[in-house]
Amino acid sequence: MTGPVLVVGASAAGLSTAEALRRGGHDGPIAVLGDEPHLPYDRPPLSKKVLAGEWEPDRARLRTEEALAALDVDFVLGDAAVSLDAGSRTVRTAAGRLLSAATIVLATGVRPRTLPGQDGLDGVHVLRTVEDSLALRAELRPGARLVVVGEGVLGSEIAATARAAGAHVTLTGPLAAPMAGQLGPLVGARLAELHADRGVELRLGRGVTGFTGSGRVTGVRLDSGEELPADAVVVAVGAVPNTEWLADSGLRLADGVVCDSRCRAAPGIYAVGDVCRWLDERTNSSLRLENRTHATEQAGAVAANALGADRAFSPIPFFWTDQYDVKIQVHGTVRPAADAEVVDGDPADGRFVVRYREDGRTTAVLGWNMPKQVRLRRQEILDAAEAAPAR
Repeated sequence: MTGPVLVVGASAAGLSTAEALRRGGHDGPIAVLGDEPHLPYDRPPLSKKVLAGEWEPDRARLRTEEALAALDVDFVLGDAAVSLDAGSRTVRTAAGRLLSAATIVLATGVRPRTLPGQDGLDGVHVLRTVEDSLALRAELRPGARLVVVGEGVLGSEIAATARAAGAHVTLTGPLAAPMAGQLGPLVGARLAELHADRGVELRLGRGVTGFTGSGRVTGVRLDSGEELPADAVVVAVGAVPNTEWLADSGLRLADGVVCDSRCRAAPGIYAVGDVCRWLDERTNSSLRLENRTHATEQAGAVAANALGADRAFSPIPFFWTDQYDVKIQVHGTVRPAADAEVVDGDPADGRFVVRYREDGRTTAVLGWNMPKQVRLRRQEILDAAEAAPAR
């Protein structure tokens, strides 16, 4: 491939794709289009180091300006893509630019899901961008009452960071324990104990029906009838893929950009990262993953296929979360039907490994402050996949 490449999305996935193309030998023009005015930065620190005030935003940049200059990529920033002509491979931007390329890679990511009534109410936050993190950080003065709506990974991380900053934190959401939807009840119960021990007030198993306040939020109403007083609120109830701009493109859209096993959406058009829904041949299922490690790994596969390879992308998913002094690492996919068992360490000691099994096969392993042991256990997932009958 020698023609120009356009990457739509100046994200970790977008930058990683450009870097993988250069490593793979592509010496033609590469342009990266981003709707934010910033050079590519990392999002995981936004809910931890940046939110805590330990880092200023510049430390979250993925590469130095010198490294980006050496990459020889044209960054077009602060200008959102608004439409795609898949036939001519031309993107129109909000500023009226028309950008065409031989190959287009879609890396537009996701945006936070919102709740009715939060728009236009001061003090109600989401967390996706640098600006979001700084705005929420300004609210985390000691003694401030923060309500975190959403008990998933992002909500749990925000609760931990805010509590460590001295805020009075209440965590609410429909599930019975933090991250129970991602990690199951066994680990969810341990996370509930962890947050409660650190002083987070848990109001879980509750739905949010609205907000109180006129102009500025003063509280959160639950479906139990309880009202949680708040000086600030952060809503972390999942994310929506940024695909609206592709509505008339002719690409197939279904909770993401639908791709084949090569992450190809159409001839000459690929998707990568949070916005990509691709066919995973290992599990014979359609997957879309939202995590940092996946974005980099998938970018390598997309770049290779764009350069002429013909390789299915079929990873063992991996993600991590840091909360207080606990690092949780997960290899594989945890599903509700899986049986969970502690196979190394002891939860009472704050160090353990959980194995998840379905139909007698290991589908995931989780380490709680046991990085080496969980990495070794990852092999069980690979062995189970190789032993699985052909689909």
